[in-house]
Amino acid sequence: MENGLTAGRCVRTAIITLSIMGLGFFGVSANADELSVLLNGKAIHLDTKPGVHYNENNWGLGFQYDLTPIEETLVPFVTLSGFKDSNKNMSYYAGGGLLHRNKFDWGKTPMHFDAGVIVFLMKRKGFEEGDLFPGLLPAVSLGTPRVAVNMTFIPKVDPKMVPILFFQLKITLGSF
Repeated sequence: MENGLTAGRCVRTAIITLSIMGLGFFGVSANADELSVLLNGKAIHLDTKPGVHYNENNWGLGFQYDLTPIEETLVPFVTLSGFKDSNKNMSYYAGGGLLHRNKFDWGKTPMHFDAGVIVFLMKRKGFEEGDLFPGLLPAVSLGTPRVAVNMTFIPKVDPKMVPILFFQLKITLGSF
């Protein structure tokens, strides 16, 4: 029965993920989509217990494909990434989401602040018996059209875990 519940959760999450990813495919032109490389690198563990040390150098590589914004302010995206987690094991995820973009200038530099959600499927050793599991997390991004810092907050979801701030460097390769 437990495997059925896990499979059911994965199917539901896959449907939600594909639905969110599909938002960007309607009414968009392909020539304005952007591909970025993600450099995973930093986790800040909050509320750690004395004597417990987590890996905060979460090195890894991924990709983010931002689809043409909807109404200029909603940016749908899909993403795929792998990184070394808090216990120095490799973790992998694939998903998509939607960000609300706020544009502004810092001096003469065009900037943006995005806030929204990411829905994903993840696989990591030591959680959910190493099986794929679904997730939904808040996401923010701050940067220029070429370089940005992505961040998400991961709440305590298991008694052995602590809340985490997770950071990525996003480098846009170009429009397609």
